[in-house]
Amino acid sequence: MLDDFFTRAIIAGIGLAITAGPLGCFIVWRRMAYFGDTMAHSALLGIALAFLLEINLTIGVFIIAVFVSLALMALQRRGGLSADALLGILSHSTLALGLVIIAFMSWVRVDLMSFLFGDILAVSKTDIASIWIGGAAVLGTLAWLWRPLLASTVSDEIAQAEGMSPERTRVIFMLLMALVIAIAMKLVGVLLITSLMIIPAATARRLAVTPEQMAVIASILGALAVAGGLFGSLKFDTPSGPSIVVAALVLFLVSMIAYGGRGQTERQAS
Repeated sequence: MLDDFFTRAIIAGIGLAITAGPLGCFIVWRRMAYFGDTMAHSALLGIALAFLLEINLTIGVFIIAVFVSLALMALQRRGGLSADALLGILSHSTLALGLVIIAFMSWVRVDLMSFLFGDILAVSKTDIASIWIGGAAVLGTLAWLWRPLLASTVSDEIAQAEGMSPERTRVIFMLLMALVIAIAMKLVGVLLITSLMIIPAATARRLAVTPEQMAVIASILGALAVAGGLFGSLKFDTPSGPSIVVAALVLFLVSMIAYGGRGQTERQAS
């Protein structure tokens, strides 16, 4: 029989994978991997803010992730620097600021390793409820936005011509990313969050024919990576968060070997 903590970890991890899969598809289609990394790195600043203001960690991470998203959009409108340069500045600055602020708070004992790489085996029943309820909210919003998101992914001009608002859609999508990153932080850590969103989606792209199929397959592959990583962690006594990402990588490499060509969904949604 599996221990309770291991069962909770699997339930929580699968809930996160189901949520992250469809969101990761849009990250892959929109070529926003570096943006996802930037938001994930900013989570450490959110953790520092939460400790400083004595608020819930998830709320602190969500606030900072939203702030970084809006700051990026404002800086892009002003021009002067390319998007990747702005992302580099925001990514490393927020990560460094978070570390410095935490270092100044000598009265707080912080396990940085658990925040950087996650501790999914320590999730509680409350965490599981937060993951599944938050995940349901994210997936519901994503289903509502599915058509506008696909249209604006292909072309902002097409979306506008069809009476949609690409700017509003982009803002809501960033808010969804911020929420998933805030939820996922405790499970796989600041440095591995984006990997769990991107790798299953990239794998699914080789297996799916339509965007909808890709979203479903990405969720399934993410759940398999969670289960495989956790059982591998249990067997080989390795860190759980990195083990999940390694399991996702193995699935990706297998898909590359089995399906050498690029998936049809890339041609349809990119």
